Amino acid sequence: MALFNVRVYGILIDDQARLLVSDEFIRGAYITKLPGGGLEIGEGTREGLAREFMEEANLNISVGEHFYTTDFFQISAFNNTDQIISIYYLVHSDKTETIITKQKAFDFLPDQVADEKGTAEHLRWVPLSELREETMTLPIDKVAIKLLLSKSKF
Repeated sequence: MALFNVRVYGILIDDQARLLVSDEFIRGAYITKLPGGGLEIGEGTREGLAREFMEEANLNISVGEHFYTTDFFQISAFNNTDQIISIYYLVHSDKTETIITKQKAFDFLPDQVADEKGTAEHLRWVPLSELREETMTLPIDKVAIKLLLSKSKF
């Protein structure tokens, strides 16, 4: 049975003009995406995004303005029967220095990626001056980053 899979993601830019991204190993694939994830039953989009940031970054955020919602058909990368709807918000926090990050993409220990069915993730800052659509792995994130780049002057 085909389903809609609703996802929420945050665009967090710190005072050093860097975007927070999530590097993940999931089901044998290496993926760079924006922080966020699946909306749970009973959650609003803003509430779900705040929960995701707390889970992934141990960070309280304020969810700002809506940035982008998927406006094209996208099948799930992990389930070929689900259609993905991704909603992006600008998010803010005055505690970005508390986020635990890595400097290098996919800087995992060998045992973290030994099991193809396992998962691993870490956060990383990408300077806006180095940000490209190709920084992201997932098609909808690429669209969001293209839009961000077109609206930003850096």
